[in-house]
Order: sequence, then structure tokens, then C-alpha cells
Amino acid sequence: MAAAAPGGSAAGTGLCPLLLLLLLLLLLLPGRAAALPGMLPPRDTPSRERKELGGLWSFRADSSPGRDAGFAQRWYRQPLRQTGPVIDMPVPASFNDITQDPSLENYIGWVWYEKEVLLPPRWLQDSPNTRVVLRFGSAHYYSIVWVNGVQVVEHEGGHLPFEADISSVIQGSPGTLCRITVALNNTLTPHTLPPGSIQYMTDKTRYPKNYFVQNIRFDFFNYAGIHRPVVLYTTPPAYIDDITVTTPSSEHVAMVQYKVSVVGSTVYSLSLSLRDQEGKVVATGDEPEGELKVLNPNLWWPYLMHENPGYLYSLEVKMQAQVDGALLEDVYTLPVGIRTVHVTSTQFLINGRPFYFHGVNKHEDADIRGKGLDWALIVKDFNLLRWLGANSFRTSHYPYAEEIMDLCDAYGIVVIDECPGVGIKLPESFGNKSLQHHLAVMEELIRRDKNRPSVVMWSVANEPASELPPAGFYFKTVIAHTKALDPSRPVTFVTDANYALDRGAPYVDVICVNSYFSWYHDPGHLEVIPLQLTAQFENWYKTYQKPIIQSEYGADSVPGLHSDPPLMFSEEYQKAMLKEYHSVFDKKRKEYVIGELIWNFADFMTNQGTTRVLGNKKGIFTRQRQPKAAAFVLRERYWKIANESSCLPPVITSHSLFL
Repeated sequence: MAAAAPGGSAAGTGLCPLLLLLLLLLLLLPGRAAALPGMLPPRDTPSRERKELGGLWSFRADSSPGRDAGFAQRWYRQPLRQTGPVIDMPVPASFNDITQDPSLENYIGWVWYEKEVLLPPRWLQDSPNTRVVLRFGSAHYYSIVWVNGVQVVEHEGGHLPFEADISSVIQGSPGTLCRITVALNNTLTPHTLPPGSIQYMTDKTRYPKNYFVQNIRFDFFNYAGIHRPVVLYTTPPAYIDDITVTTPSSEHVAMVQYKVSVVGSTVYSLSLSLRDQEGKVVATGDEPEGELKVLNPNLWWPYLMHENPGYLYSLEVKMQAQVDGALLEDVYTLPVGIRTVHVTSTQFLINGRPFYFHGVNKHEDADIRGKGLDWALIVKDFNLLRWLGANSFRTSHYPYAEEIMDLCDAYGIVVIDECPGVGIKLPESFGNKSLQHHLAVMEELIRRDKNRPSVVMWSVANEPASELPPAGFYFKTVIAHTKALDPSRPVTFVTDANYALDRGAPYVDVICVNSYFSWYHDPGHLEVIPLQLTAQFENWYKTYQKPIIQSEYGADSVPGLHSDPPLMFSEEYQKAMLKEYHSVFDKKRKEYVIGELIWNFADFMTNQGTTRVLGNKKGIFTRQRQPKAAAFVLRERYWKIANESSCLPPVITSHSLFL
């Protein structure tokens, strides 16, 4: 059987209404998020160093019947190679597609990683004044980490960073060799995010002994591994732990509101300098919390909405503190984009001007490396986005790597930032155990991305069973908690439920709806799209009087498969479906439709099934990032919309900003 991730077992979900109300009040108490320490991205500064640990790690899957041999035999207490056979495994990468072993492709349970690292001697020689932190960008799904045999951190969740201060562990070890061991479990339960379940096949006439499968209710492959960079970084023992920035502004003056958290000393001084892109200081401060006034600010504008999109200032924070008689200094620089977001009943406003989402849904997915971070792929994707004329995307269906988000900030690509709340279909996934974890994930996500100007809206779920009775309280709680953590951004979730039955929709700021008319509904009948899509929009708007984004639509197409008249799975059918949707979008965006996000940017891998031929083929690009015919249809449309809505003269073309 599979060893479920710790904390992943079933629990009771029944609480009386009074207790549920008390729970909600406790969850929404101000300052709840303060329980989390800061999670500033590691940066090299005059007071901080980084050491990246990417490359080859030792790897071993625990193939014992209970997947528990590694714990029973304490593999973390010795070099992994001494416990049995190991193989090389690249980090960052998913482990599934790296080898020729089919059992590893679909492996469920505990796997073990190990890396032996030589620490810079100066980190140890100056140990009283050097704090050393081990940080993982993400690892899917449940992680336990040891350093030199000492457990330093556990983390649940596959898409957000976690870290541990390992100073005391390495200072107590002889020499400069540091052995990092990671046990990683990709088992999903009804209470994980995303949820899943283990099904045991007990019919011995059909299945081997101890045979089980992982069931999931989402349509992408459950890749696993250490997916994002692992780094060691240093700070002084008194250090800048967190910075929070918001930017209420107008065209003529901006107030950069900030809050700085310091850990390690209660006696310290701060110096803050906000610099423009030429290095000129435009505002200064010296308090832990305050405002920086910027006259005639360069606002952060989305791509194709301004001649200088993605403008970022640099906020340099210097801290000096007395610790045990020594004067310590820490320096951290945070990119800051000055922009506002506002939602009306018919519009989405960025810096007071209407913004129309013409973009894509994506996946972190590619050949061989799975969900592993790959700089070449990231840069290629951004070049394709800008070639396409896309100004936005949703992080379907989980938070993307910080490196991707950094480029969104810099390039002006607008982001709907979605948590891993996909596949929430079963009643038990709406219980209190699931709710508590969902709230914790939102805290982690907002802690990570709260300062990003590219993030204009939080999405707390994708296509949940929001028509179920417990969904109302569940999403009321999650959305209220998200707004309490970050009042500056609107909140949504993406629905495919009937407008009259959706119990979560009353609590969102923007309606995001997925529909696949003439594909999953009335397959092959393109002629029904205008009537059904028009009715969809009118019913949602009449009911809720909120702006609407078509957050998914599309059709599978097999590259090179052609048919005239258009037939399903041909490139011509994908083009024809898009054009039918677009004709309705063009009518309704004059009223209350504020965006369209194609499903999907590129083909991606899924579980095997009779409706999936090597994955989902709804991409307008292939998995190898080659355009299908639909990409050119969308490119022509997006550049036309950009020219119609841009505040710039209509000289912007797909060629003048061609990459």
C-alpha cells in the first residue's frame, strides 16, 4: 500500500453551526498571518550570500510494500548510497520521466533525495554572525528534510517555498561537508490540495498483491520531485524578515505604504531608499512602518497598455542592530511596481483605466523535466506570449515558480494567481480538515506574492463542486480569509457550475467561468456556440451583476491533422471554435465581459486515458512550443484588441514589438 503523507489521513468533518461560526471568527482575526515568518526571495546583497544546490542529487525510491523502509531503517542517518542502490536525479526536475523505468513514471509514495555540499569556510568561521538558511522553491507534495541526520523542516504542499534555519546544525558538525536528505511523498488524499485518493485493488484474480492506484480529479499529470531551485543563503543573526508594500496612487502622486519586520533584535534602526530605474532616490524613510511619497510616479502598466510596461522601482532596506555588543547590518532590495486595481460591476481597472484580459492559461509542463524549472523554456514561453500579443495568464492550477513571476513583474504580464485548489469534487474535501489546509495555503501564497504588481487577483480554486451544500460556507470562509490577508486585490474562483446552483459565486469579486460548448457539450456542433455562450454570459450577469472573464474555452487539435469541413481534433475545428467564441466575446466585452483566457497555451501531459493521446491537446502551441493554426488566429485577434484599447497611438503592431 502507499504510505500517505503525514497528516493526510481522514478525519471527522462534522461541527455544529455555532462551532463553525466560532471557527470562522477565529480564522479571520487580524494578525493571524503574522504567525508565518517572512519568505523573502533569496538575493545576493552586501550582507547576504546565496549558494545554489541545483545539479545531480542522489535518488532512491522506496519500493517496499509499505513504502516505509526508509523511515524504519533511518536512511537519513547515513549517506543514501550506503542504504542501497541510488541513481542520479537532476534538481530541479520531476523524477517521473527521467529514467526508462515505467514503475517510476507512475510511482506513488516516498522517494529520497540527497546532496552533499561543501559550505564556504567563512560561513563557519564567522558562525556567531552568520545565519544559514536552507530553502526549497517547491517540492511535490509532502517533504521532510534532514541536515547531517537532524530533521530541520517538514512541509505540506507542492507549489510554494519552505525553508529552515540550519545554523545550529552545521555549526555543531565537524568540517564543512553538509549532507542534505529529503524524503518526499506525492500521495494525495481527500484533504490535500489538490485532493486525490488511493484505491486499493483487492481482487487477487485481476491485480497483484498490494496493488493500488492514485485517483485524481484534475486533468494534468501529477508530476513529483524537487521542482524548483534549492539554495543555501545567509543573513546576519538580526535580519530583515519581511517587507510588505502597497501602492495607492494617482497619475501625479503615489504613496508607497510599507511595513518592515525585523527578527533577532528589538533594538535596531532602519533606512529605506526608493530608487527609480536610473538609480535616482525618489523617496526615503526610516520607520518600521510608513509611507514613501513619490511625485509624478512611473506607474506599472501591463504589456501593450503603455510604451514602458512593467516599470519597477527598487526599494532598498538597510537595518542596523546591536547584538551582543556587535553592530550588525542587513540589506535587502525589493522590486516595487506602483499600480492600483479596482473592480466595478462591468470593468476591471488598472491605474484607473479599463483593462481587458486577452491571455492564456498555462501549465508548468514540458518534455523530460515535467514540472521542473527550466530557464530556456521560461524565456521561450515569454517570447511566445509577447509574440501572441497576450497581456495576461492564470497560474492554472497552482502557484508558478517565483522566477516566472519575476518576469511577469518585469515584462508587464498580468497574473491571476491561483492556489492548488483543483479537483475539489468530493464532499469530504469540503470538511474542516481540508478547509484549515486551504486557509494555510492561501496564507503561504499571499506571503510569497503579496508585493508583486503583476498579481492583480487571487483565485482560490478551479472548477470545484461548488453546487454542493458545504461549498457555500467553505468558499465564504476561504474568500473572507484571503481578503483579510490582502484587502488590496479582488478574489475569485473559477467555476464550471450552473449559475443558479453555484454556492460560492456570491462571494467572489469577478465571475470566472469555464465552458466548452461544441466540445464536452454538444461535441462537433459549432452552430450551438453563439446561443449557448450568449445565454451563459447573460444568466451569470443578470444573477450577480459582476464582471465576467471567460477563464477557459478551447478544443483539442492534433498537430497536422486537417479536415474541411472542420471535424473534431483537426486544426481547422480548433480554429473554427475559437472564431465562434470570439464573435460572442466581441459583443459582450462592450458590456461586462472583461477577459478571455484560452485553454491552453501549450499541449501538456495528463494521466493515460481513452480520451487523451499523450496528453491534453488543447494547446495553441504543441508541447514543444511550435504553433498550431489556432495560434495565428489568436495572435491576429490579440494584437487587434491591443490596438483598439491601448492608450498609445495605433502604431503598436505585432512587428513593432516583435521578439
